[in-house]
Amino acid sequence: MKKEDAKAFATKAHQGQVRKNCNEPYITHPIRVAERLEKEGCSDDLISAGYLHDVVEDTNVSIGDIEQRFGKEVADLVASHTEDKSKSWRERKKATVDHLRDAPKEVKYLIIADKLDNLLELEKEHKELGDDIWKNFNAGYDQQKWYNQAIAEQMYANLTAAEIPPYFREFEQAVKRFFK
Repeated sequence: MKKEDAKAFATKAHQGQVRKNCNEPYITHPIRVAERLEKEGCSDDLISAGYLHDVVEDTNVSIGDIEQRFGKEVADLVASHTEDKSKSWRERKKATVDHLRDAPKEVKYLIIADKLDNLLELEKEHKELGDDIWKNFNAGYDQQKWYNQAIAEQMYANLTAAEIPPYFREFEQAVKRFFK
């Protein structure tokens, strides 16, 4: 099945990588993103993209590799959520916010599942490490606050009430709670 293959592929691609503020294997993040999408009843292609969403940014895997192995739909979803690392942090994040506004709902689902998981982990790490967490990021509290609030403002654009999964509100609440 495609999503199991995507999970195995991502696990191998991220082998040896760990999360920024802990020694947790990096793959735990894409797994949680994909599981959230699966819980919401998303397509196998979108769940597969959840597993694969960081491999192009963080490993030597290309979009072409993804397309060859998983098809154009999965590759397009991953590409739509892959940042251009040649740009500055602010330029990359502004591009994501601008893209989110008019993105297809599946892309929004992937981006928000990713951002929610990152923010929930950040909350946990902040309770353990305090403000030291910001030392491992390219941007500190104020920039992260701007970015997450901007994502929360744009994520609902062009979606009907029926198209909004519950975890969008969970993200909105986490942004309000963490970035008081």
